[in-house]
Amino acid sequence: MKKLGFSVAALALAISAGSALAADLPSRKAPPVAPPPAPLWKGFYAGLNAGGTWGNNNSINVTTYPVGSVASSSPAYWALGNGTIGSRANNLVGFIGGGQIGYNWQPTFAGYSFVTGAEADIQGIAGTGNGSRNGYWLTAGPTGDTVSNYSKSSGSLQYLGTVRGRLGWLATPTLLIYGTGGLAYGGVSLNRSVTSYDSIAGASQWVAVGNTAYSNTQVGWAAGGGLEWMFMPNWSAKAEYLYYNLGNVSATSVSTLIPTGNTLVGNQLYRSSTYSGTLTGNLVRAGVNYHFNWGSSPVVAKY
Repeated sequence: MKKLGFSVAALALAISAGSALAADLPSRKAPPVAPPPAPLWKGFYAGLNAGGTWGNNNSINVTTYPVGSVASSSPAYWALGNGTIGSRANNLVGFIGGGQIGYNWQPTFAGYSFVTGAEADIQGIAGTGNGSRNGYWLTAGPTGDTVSNYSKSSGSLQYLGTVRGRLGWLATPTLLIYGTGGLAYGGVSLNRSVTSYDSIAGASQWVAVGNTAYSNTQVGWAAGGGLEWMFMPNWSAKAEYLYYNLGNVSATSVSTLIPTGNTLVGNQLYRSSTYSGTLTGNLVRAGVNYHFNWGSSPVVAKY
C-alpha cells in the first residue's frame, strides 16, 4: 500500500509540473489585426494659393476684306492684311494668387488608399499678365504710290478660375498624388490697331486707321496634376500644375480712310479685318489647405 500511495503522489507531481511548464511556453495565438488608418482626408477644406502663369505660342489669324473704293481698286491696299500673326508667348506671363474650396471622399476600398473629390478656385493675375505684337509691311500702290502699314496687338488675362474633379492615390497616409480636370474660365481682353499711310514721292496722300477692342469671360477646360502633403492634423500643403484652354477669341475692326493730300479721295471706309485665335496657357502654383473634417467619422477598431 505504501508503494501504491507513493506512485500516485509521484504521478500527481509530474502532471502538475507539466502544467506549469506548459504555462511558461509562448502563446500560439495570432497577433491582433491592426485597424485600417483613419480617413484623414475626408471632408470639406479651404485654402489659399500663389504661383505663376505663362501663355503658349498662340497665333492670331487675320482675314481682311476691302470695303471702300480705294481699297477695292487694288489688292495692294489690303491683301497683305491677311495672314497669321505669331504671339510673343514669353511676354504672356504673370503672378497669380487666390483661393480654393473643395470636398474629399475617401472610400474604404483598398484601406482608404484612394481619394476622390471636387475643387473650385479663382485667381487674380498681376505683374506682366499681357503680351503684345507689333508689325510693319510696305506695299506698292497701283499709281506709283507707297503704302506703309503698321499694326499693334495686345492681349491680357485678368483672372482665371476652375471647377474640377480630383482623383488621387495615397503613397503614404499623409502624401496624396492626384490628377485633376474640369471646367476653366477667365477674363480675357484683346486690343488691335492698324494704321496705313499712302504717299507719292514722299508726299502724304491719305491715312487709314482701324481699331478693335474685345473683352469677355471665356470658358474652356483645364487638366493637370499635383502632390498634397498632410503635414499636421487638419493642415496640408500642395504643389500643382494645370494646362488651360479658354477657347477661341475673335474680334473685327473696320479702318476709316482720311485724305491728307489727295483732294480726289474723300473720307471713306477702307478695309475690314477679323482677328481670331485660341487662348491656351500653363499654371504652376503652391497652396495650403485647412481640412475641417466635418464629413469624416473616426474608425473604431473591433477586437
